[in-house]
Parts: sequence; C-alpha cells; structure tokens
Amino acid sequence: MPSCNDENGTSGLSPRQAALVAGITYLLNPVTFAEAYVMPRLISADPVETLRNLTAHPHLFSAAVLSYVVSAVGDVVMAWALYVLLRPIDRALAMLGSVLQLVYAAAWLSALSNLGLIYRLVAVPAYARHTSTGGLPTQIAELLGAYHSGWGLSLVLFGLHLVVTGWLIAQSFYLPRWIGWLLFLAGWAWVVDSVALYFVPEPHLSFLKVIFAAELIFMVWLLGWGWRITEPSIVAKERQ
Repeated sequence: MPSCNDENGTSGLSPRQAALVAGITYLLNPVTFAEAYVMPRLISADPVETLRNLTAHPHLFSAAVLSYVVSAVGDVVMAWALYVLLRPIDRALAMLGSVLQLVYAAAWLSALSNLGLIYRLVAVPAYARHTSTGGLPTQIAELLGAYHSGWGLSLVLFGLHLVVTGWLIAQSFYLPRWIGWLLFLAGWAWVVDSVALYFVPEPHLSFLKVIFAAELIFMVWLLGWGWRITEPSIVAKERQ
C-alpha cells in the first residue's frame, strides 16, 4: 500500500488503509472453522471417544490447530491496524488497546502448545509410546482442559482490549460512536463470560453471545465504510 503522512508528518499507514486492513483481517479469521466445524466433531465429553475421533482424523485436528495459530497471528496484525486507526483520538489509549490484544495473542499461542502436544500424541508414534493406552484418553482430556483454561483467561485480556477500543471509538469524531458503545459492551461481556466460571460452576451466560455480534457489525462497517472515512486530520481542521 502506498504510504502517506499521518498527523505528525511521519510516513506510514493511513487510518483509511488501517480500517481496510482491520476489516480484511477480521474477514479472513479462520477461528470459526475450528470452533464451529472441527472441534465439535472431534471433541466429546467421553475421553475415549475423543481419542478415537482424533486418531481417525488427525489431519482435521491439525487443520483446527493451524486455524487457531493463524487467528492469533491475525490478532497481531489487527492490533497494529487498530492502533493506526485510533491513535488520532488518544495515542496512549490506542497503544494500551493494542498491547492488550498483543498480550492476549501471546497467551493464546502459549495455550495452543497443549493442542500441539495432543496432535503429537495421536499422530506421532514416538510420543504415544511413552503413554499407556489406558492413560492416553485421560492425558488428552487434561491437555484439552489446560488449553481451554489458558485461552479462557487470555480472553479477559481480549475483552479489555475491546473495552478500550470501544471507548476510543465512542469518543471519536470520525468513526460511528454507536459501534464504539457496542464494542465497549461486548468487551465487558467477554470479561464476565471468561471469569464467571471461576466463581459459578455453571454460570449460564449464553445470552451474552448476542452482544458478541458487535464484532461482526464492526467488521462489516470496516469493510463497507471504513475505507471511506474522512481523514482525521481533515476533520480536525474543519472542527477548528
């Protein structure tokens, strides 16, 4: 993409370009493939059945793990794009939002190492031979639990990232503020949903999933209208 000058006169990505990059990154995020299609077909409440499914479809499981990795890397790109998009509002808060998303991505990648070990146990004979056949289902169940626990805690950081991002958009003068408030609420929903399990065994918070649709709305707006936003420097001059 061609470079342009930002509000400080330095060369780099423009807010319009950043909005387009963020929208495309959202669109190409493959986490839905793993979460909605692969994992429900492979992972069961019965550890023995889970092992049987994973052994029968190791490549499908590896595709899910790769999808998660790509999604985490996409969060790094998203953090960069959103920082460029939001820094004209408040550079310090925009940096905080991006750092929260980067730390979330790093924590998620760390949790994904548990899924990588599961793949080795079911697909690489050299790993499986060190575990008894009877103990393998239990070990896989424990690794799955460790992954979900690590990812669940990292989603607190993701939720806080959305809170900061939503707040910035809600205070902006060149982005739709109503989307900002939706993201702000979605961020707190992620935080509550991620920590509730540690206080209530069965929190029953499925209704919060409706609020999570704010991210989909944001993606549609970024792709449809984000690249046409008025440059913040122009808006600022008109407001003077």
